[in-house]
Amino acid sequence: MNIELLRNYCISKPAVTEEFPFDQDTLVFKVLGKMFALSSLKKWEQGLGAVNLKCDPEKSIELRETYESIIPGFHMSKKHWNTIELFQHELSTEFVQQLIDHSYELVVSGMTKKQQAELKNH
Repeated sequence: MNIELLRNYCISKPAVTEEFPFDQDTLVFKVLGKMFALSSLKKWEQGLGAVNLKCDPEKSIELRETYESIIPGFHMSKKHWNTIELFQHELSTEFVQQLIDHSYELVVSGMTKKQQAELKNH
């Protein structure tokens, strides 16, 4: 997966915005203002593309034990976030998309019923 595929997949989801809230390097994808994916553009330029994704804590442990390219979230809560190192080419695009979906759905499931209803209008 490359940065264009990652970006296009993330912004194709309902109510997603892309921002640079921390600096000019860290691209952040949010659903109704809540982060579900972050990626360093400089790392992509260096050939070290990766994305931080939210993950269920039990699933995080399982994924880290199974895949060398899934590690605890860099600069994030290690319990709730994973860094997916895409430069290793260990993971298929479809699998990475499933991980993005999981992150998005986790964030949405933590929203109020009103916010969830708002998503259905997008």
